Amino acid sequence: MDTVISASLLGCDLSRIAEDIKDVQDAGVDWIHYDVMDGVFVRNISFGEPLLKSIKKLISVPIDTHLMIVDPIRYIDNYADLGSDLITFHLEAAKDPMAVIDKIHSRGLKAGISIRPQTPVEAVKPYLGSVELILVMTVNPGFGGQVFLPETLEKVSEIRYLIDGTGRDIFLQVDGGINVRTAEICRSAGANVLVSGSYVFGSENKREAVASLR
Repeated sequence: MDTVISASLLGCDLSRIAEDIKDVQDAGVDWIHYDVMDGVFVRNISFGEPLLKSIKKLISVPIDTHLMIVDPIRYIDNYADLGSDLITFHLEAAKDPMAVIDKIHSRGLKAGISIRPQTPVEAVKPYLGSVELILVMTVNPGFGGQVFLPETLEKVSEIRYLIDGTGRDIFLQVDGGINVRTAEICRSAGANVLVSGSYVFGSENKREAVASLR
């Protein structure tokens, strides 16, 4: 199983974001992870449409957009227009998750669903036949640089089992506290997409950091 590395812009230095994006792409990351937070679904406010509009010309790898916002269906068109290749939203934040998935697909994009650490695995079961990615948050969403929650590994293993049972090629992504140590145990649990912000962007040798995650 090949490992995909998605570099989270929450970990970059915004004062030199162009240089940081170039550096991690040169280092071999597969995707750029773009976190959108509204201060309602999560307590923090992060990036929005103006920033992505400004930087999308700098990004040569797929844009992995993660919406941590209430009623995400309202913004699918906006982030599709801004160059997202994949849009993930939280099941806990959507009134009708299937409608959001359908909306993402209507724009020709891959659709992902995400669950918080407290959300049971059963929540993803109705959507296994419809999505291309499932994201298990390995920290409580809202802030970068948090410590990995080891109790989330059981969810990763359970969802890997469910995915394998479908026979479908669904990405299993983890996000939160991913470094060389936690990457290894997440891969062993069945994750094949690792979101890493602080570890990759904060490394003096980004190429070595990306290689270590694989």
